[in-house]
Amino acid sequence: MGMNLNNIFKMLRYASNDDIITLKANERSDTITFTFETPTQDKIADFEMKLRDIDSEHLSIEEAKYHAIVKMPSREFARICKDLSSIGDTVVIPMTKEGIKFSTRGNIGNANNVCRHNTTVGKPKEATIIEMQEPVSSTFALRYMNSFTKATPLSNTVTISLSSELPVVVEYKVADMGYIKFYLAPKIEDDEDMKSKV
Repeated sequence: MGMNLNNIFKMLRYASNDDIITLKANERSDTITFTFETPTQDKIADFEMKLRDIDSEHLSIEEAKYHAIVKMPSREFARICKDLSSIGDTVVIPMTKEGIKFSTRGNIGNANNVCRHNTTVGKPKEATIIEMQEPVSSTFALRYMNSFTKATPLSNTVTISLSSELPVVVEYKVADMGYIKFYLAPKIEDDEDMKSKV
């Protein structure tokens, strides 16, 4: 189903924090119905939204084997991305057995942030767990990483999967309902950029 995200946000404004939201659509319908219901079922609101035609083929992403995976507190990841974006536009993420490093360079200077493997006994939500087959390092646009962190309220932890020459996967597990995965291709610097930095 093709849906306009701005229209979805408009629909969701009608929901209260405790409302139960039900989405209904028929296979051949050109609309989707949002139903907002209070927990006591004394108030029910229905809204119908038009679907969009999707002309392109179904977009699928093949499962890939990642060489390095880190699971860390989602709030920490969001804070790091926000802090680094005030310094530079790109983030370099190298991962080794010792930890994951987030680095940026900008006009005002450089910034580095390292998160080490830490199981934090008794506080699993604060743990940083690194699983690695080989060290990896990739560069990404910070503005997209910051966009991904908008999913932070959905999950206490975020899983970042890295492998050379593959898109990074930033995954937020949403309770027992499922997950949201964001994919971002590595940033490739052209020869001119490399010459200017040498």
